[in-house]
Amino acid sequence: MKLHELRDNDGASTKRLRVGRGPGSGKGKTGGRGLKGQKSRSGVAVKGYEGGQMPLYQRLPKRGFNKPNRKSFAVVNLGTVQKFIDAGKLDASAEVTEDTLLQAGVIRRKRDGVRLLGKGEITAKVTLHVTGASKGAVEAVEKAGGKVSLTAAAAAE
Repeated sequence: MKLHELRDNDGASTKRLRVGRGPGSGKGKTGGRGLKGQKSRSGVAVKGYEGGQMPLYQRLPKRGFNKPNRKSFAVVNLGTVQKFIDAGKLDASAEVTEDTLLQAGVIRRKRDGVRLLGKGEITAKVTLHVTGASKGAVEAVEKAGGKVSLTAAAAAE
């Protein structure tokens, strides 16, 4: 094979169909839109319209309320923290803050803060500074000889 012999596979690239360009094209005059009516005109969209039938978005039940200013926390489990300590990516002797968790790669981004949850086991004696923590997580850390301190923002809520 030589450089000048290179080309696309058959059917890999097709030319754009130019609609409304005369009767010889097979898609002239009305351009495949049929005759008259809303869909034959330009600039009209009928999304969600089901021909007079009650549309799906109206047939489905609506429940609950989505709080527009709700907080979104980065979630960290105790097992994950222990795994990173065992791997040597986190120093258990030093205070573990949200920034150190971020630098070690435990979390991707802080969002509105970091929340500690009790999934998994922790054996290291570690001091954690986080925005929030579940009761089970706090008990597990204290049982291992560590301490969890929450930031002022979490205490206010």
